[in-house]
Amino acid sequence: MARILIVDDSPTEMYKLTGMLEKHGHQVLKAENGADGVALARQEKPDAVLMDIVMPGLNGFQATRQLTKDPETGHIPVIIITTKDQETDKVWGTRQGAKDYLTKPVEEPTLIATLNKVLAG
Repeated sequence: MARILIVDDSPTEMYKLTGMLEKHGHQVLKAENGADGVALARQEKPDAVLMDIVMPGLNGFQATRQLTKDPETGHIPVIIITTKDQETDKVWGTRQGAKDYLTKPVEEPTLIATLNKVLAG
């Protein structure tokens, strides 16, 4: 199916998201922080990115903005997946270029439906 890059500094979240995606036939790429996520996205050109917000160094908002504003990676849909559930965070996330915004803990049907939606364009 699709190649999905997960950018999250939590090993638990990484494990859970990887399991959900692989169960549905997706190939998973992993980065533990925003800077590595941006570099890996530029190198590998995944079909979509699942982006956490709260990470050391380059946070998810900054990384999303870098990916969506870069001509090389701007076509790759970014879905923010975070514990930050304030309306202002959602608005800010979309302003950075994210195609969707999910709050943790994310349910598998929600994740897969959202992913299919952004992959379909």
